[in-house]
Amino acid sequence: MEVTIIAAVATNYAIGKNNDLLWHLPKDMQFFKKTTSGHFVIMGRKNFYSIPEKFRPLPNRTNIVVSRRTDLEIEGVHIFSSVDKALDYAKIQEQKEVFVIGGGQVYNYFLHHDLVSKMLITHVTADFEADVFFPEIDQNKWHSNLLLDCPKDDRNPLDFSIIEYRRK
Repeated sequence: MEVTIIAAVATNYAIGKNNDLLWHLPKDMQFFKKTTSGHFVIMGRKNFYSIPEKFRPLPNRTNIVVSRRTDLEIEGVHIFSSVDKALDYAKIQEQKEVFVIGGGQVYNYFLHHDLVSKMLITHVTADFEADVFFPEIDQNKWHSNLLLDCPKDDRNPLDFSIIEYRRK
């Protein structure tokens, strides 16, 4: 089973502040929706609650929340106490690919335990003040391939590019 991180990251690795996104890029959101649709998405509890209520659980995806809170119950969501248990469930369900969608602690865990074989990173060409950051990408460990280059336009106020990283 392939484990893929999907994230939007500022130049200074910022990904969020006050449990919210730092930018609004409809073209990137379309990429996220198209890419993850029909798949399992794994996230932390805070990340789940940062999704606007009308969009959660994320439609047309199996939503998995990893949390240490044993009393957590969320309708329409599978909750696991560890990343390993979440991945075991995805394997039992015969998933070919699962997507890790955040937040910062979850990204850190997956990367530092070498559980990820691919990353789809939207690089937003700007720095932001933030309280959550994506781990720095060690270019020596990854092959990169530009998937999409998006200059800012009337609907997307920032330049960004989407790069696929595959573990060397």
